[in-house]
Amino acid sequence: MLRYLPFLLVLALWIYAFIDCLNTPEEEVRGLPKVVWVIVILLFGEVLVGPVAWLFAGRPRRVSTARGGWTAPDDNPEFLASLNRPPKDDPQP
Repeated sequence: MLRYLPFLLVLALWIYAFIDCLNTPEEEVRGLPKVVWVIVILLFGEVLVGPVAWLFAGRPRRVSTARGGWTAPDDNPEFLASLNRPPKDDPQP
């Protein structure tokens, strides 16, 4: 069973890179046109050159959404300030 593991890992990477390339919009692909990347992945997938090249050179860089926004309520100063204010719909005695 272990002798099939390298083959399955190569196949999984090949399939992942192929589907990722197909799902990436044309204007976000780097380096080569999308059609050329698909051909490179399919032709050189067995030796891992195509999928690895796609992941490092063709795939668009993903920007983390946590960088520009708050990650938790206790990191947000507006939320922390709202804890000290009385609720708006609660009448004051």
